Amino acid sequence: MIEKLNWFALLTRSNFEQTVYTSMVKKKIEAFLPTTRQKSRRKDRKLMIERPLFPGYIFVKSTFEPAFQLNILKTIGAVRLLGNTSGPLSIPSTQVESLKILTSANMDLITGTTIRMKKGDPVMILEGPMAGAKGEFITYRGKGRVVIKITVLGQYAGVNISEDNVEKLPELLA
Repeated sequence: MIEKLNWFALLTRSNFEQTVYTSMVKKKIEAFLPTTRQKSRRKDRKLMIERPLFPGYIFVKSTFEPAFQLNILKTIGAVRLLGNTSGPLSIPSTQVESLKILTSANMDLITGTTIRMKKGDPVMILEGPMAGAKGEFITYRGKGRVVIKITVLGQYAGVNISEDNVEKLPELLA
């Protein structure tokens, strides 16, 4: 008897969502990578690019059978199926179907990860006269504005800047 297929969230390596998704399709494993269109953050271009709606995750259909799940996890860039100490937890198919409808609607989507910086996070300014400057995130000001603290020669200055012009840095690059 064939076990029923369920949806699972698969954690991927950073920026490997598309690679893992393509590998799943090649392996004939049903997968879903919800994406949204966003303006490129690169200074030299202003085009719209496809970005994962949930960075670091794709959805895959699998059984609870360990051998089937192992085939998924052997994929380059796959990290683990989300779950708890009992094992991977399935996601209701209605939620995945709702995501498919949302992403096909051609609308600007906002996720819970949009507000991603917290006080003290290392950041870098991407555009404008202070492009390349590194600092520390202080607070959100509303209407897409943030306050960044930049320390120079033991002194610091706060700058009010557009959130689109600031990117959170990994801790090791700060």
